[in-house]
Amino acid sequence: MSVKAQVTGTVVSDGMDKTVVVAVDRWVSHAVYGKGQRRTSTFMAHDERNEAKRGDVVAIAEARPLSRRKRWVVTRVVTRARVV
Repeated sequence: MSVKAQVTGTVVSDGMDKTVVVAVDRWVSHAVYGKGQRRTSTFMAHDERNEAKRGDVVAIAEARPLSRRKRWVVTRVVTRARVV
């Protein structure tokens, strides 16, 4: 049985139906100078119930290909965005 990757990130777009774009930040060390750098990757994730909104922190997990760019699925909403 293969282990599926799971990451948490922030929803940056929710304009599509049943799809959100999630930005995942990670820290890497510069190859020469050693200074820490923040790198951001964006993933399109399937959100079956359209419950994740922009600014929410969500957990996503790897899945089978759902469309040309969707390879992740939203498993849960960790924290809701603050409504002003």
